[in-house]
Amino acid sequence: MSAEIISIPRSALHEQVAHRLRQMLVENRIPPGAKLNERELSEELKVSRTPLREAIKMLAAEGLVELLPNRGAIAVELTEADVLNTFEVMAGLEAQSGELAAQRITDAELAEIKAMHYEMLAAYTRRDLPTYYRLNAAIHRAINAAAKNPVLMNTYNQVNARLQALRFRSNQNEEKWREAVKEHEQMVAALSARDAAAMRTVMASHLANKLDTVIQQLRSQGTAALTDQTASASSA
Repeated sequence: MSAEIISIPRSALHEQVAHRLRQMLVENRIPPGAKLNERELSEELKVSRTPLREAIKMLAAEGLVELLPNRGAIAVELTEADVLNTFEVMAGLEAQSGELAAQRITDAELAEIKAMHYEMLAAYTRRDLPTYYRLNAAIHRAINAAAKNPVLMNTYNQVNARLQALRFRSNQNEEKWREAVKEHEQMVAALSARDAAAMRTVMASHLANKLDTVIQQLRSQGTAALTDQTASASSA
């Protein structure tokens, strides 16, 4: 008896490829400003170039990569102004999501968020950043979904896509990571109490703290790059 071969529709395939590319961008395996090498990515992801190119176009539409004429695609590198402007919008979306979620969340949705929270804490204890971040992002999406506002959800997803890599790297600072975990404890408590005001406050504060960390990292990277350039010029 032969096993049935189930083909994957092309649309599903390029969406899967896009998902994997997003993970690579978020986890800095494709750093900002880097060119997306189609040959290498095709081999690594074990797909042909057709679904890969379709996936890259999806990411370009999301603002994660930039398509350059006759040069392929590069990972978008946000300026400090880009980061400030995007976080400003995101803070409002997170706060609104939190406030509405506290008012509208069901017992089942709350139980699921709590379950993911405990899994996230276990990942934090192991210092397993990829797993921690995957669960962290899932919790934020679940809070947004619990707000039950389709317009808010679509806008949230579009803006949030641009910030995932920066939010991931912000947890590489041990002190900031610990503070973020405490803020997630406050989120769960506010949701459990159905306290909309407290939820709005903690969500806004959470984003403000993320922004501070991200800006510090960007400025540190800029200083390091300038130092390297100066050293290279001096030795030339």
